[in-house]
Amino acid sequence: MKALINDPRDVVEEALEGLCRANADIITLHRDPLWVGRAQPRTSGVAVISGGGSGHEPLHTGLVGNGMLDAAVPGAVFTSPSPDTILAAITGTDTGDGVLCIVKNYTGDVLNFDMARELAEADGHTVRSVLVADDVAVEDSTFTAGRRGVAGTLFVEKIAGAAAASGGALEAVTAAAEEAAREVRSMALALGGCTVPHVGKPGFELLADEVELGIGIHGEPGAARIAMASADELTDRLVAAVAQDLRLVAGEGVLVLVNGMGATPAYQLDIVFRRVAQQLDALDVRIERTLVGNYVTSLDMQGVSVTLARATDAMLAGWDAPVWTAALRKGY
Repeated sequence: MKALINDPRDVVEEALEGLCRANADIITLHRDPLWVGRAQPRTSGVAVISGGGSGHEPLHTGLVGNGMLDAAVPGAVFTSPSPDTILAAITGTDTGDGVLCIVKNYTGDVLNFDMARELAEADGHTVRSVLVADDVAVEDSTFTAGRRGVAGTLFVEKIAGAAAASGGALEAVTAAAEEAAREVRSMALALGGCTVPHVGKPGFELLADEVELGIGIHGEPGAARIAMASADELTDRLVAAVAQDLRLVAGEGVLVLVNGMGATPAYQLDIVFRRVAQQLDALDVRIERTLVGNYVTSLDMQGVSVTLARATDAMLAGWDAPVWTAALRKGY
């Protein structure tokens, strides 16, 4: 494996040091335990935090800042953060108005966030959790009971963060996040497996004419291995699965995220979005807002995911609200 790393054991902490140093006006790194918070923490309002194993950058650490997360809790690569680390982020961000945890549906994340919430509540904090399970590819996986939480998490974090920034109470912020989680679906494919730094080889191998359809974000295999096809044909399979599961009907509007998995060139993501737009046009579904780029990655995986979220008025307002983070900036 050829990579710009020093010691594989240090990649998470060294990457966070670089991220926070490069965006010192937005975020700061807390050590022992390791979590990322705002450079200028809020003194009132609901705190929104999220986290999970590293390797999906810029999710979650790159999305801490005004209008979005108050803190992100990174674990080791593809490993859930410990309850103590999550607890530190809860206690470090709670202004007294409560904390909302946004949790991707992976067994380790669910267990550890639940344990941290119980510990925090025993200390007098008020904590709510919203689970994201947007992946339509599989009902269960090697990492989950039920559907995985993947790229749609970004929409949930943005909309919850906007609700918190507007001064919403904990129940209102939780309700906004629950609506976003309920209305979002995703599906991904890979042209090649990703390489965990301390493993040094891809999680799975594909022949030149093979595609892994329905992958998760931890390098786990997908739902099926299919023959390589054109960008349009592969995109059609993703859009059809997501739109059908979301039960989209003509006349509705959606938020669209075409997300790179870490090693997919921008021009290929644009080609995929072109086809997504054509397919939605054919369904008479309006594209209300669009985001294309690498936002929820799987290390160096070559692949793409398509996320659609039914755009209610409240969700559009949340998405359009100002945000200023390392990875997503608008309106300031």
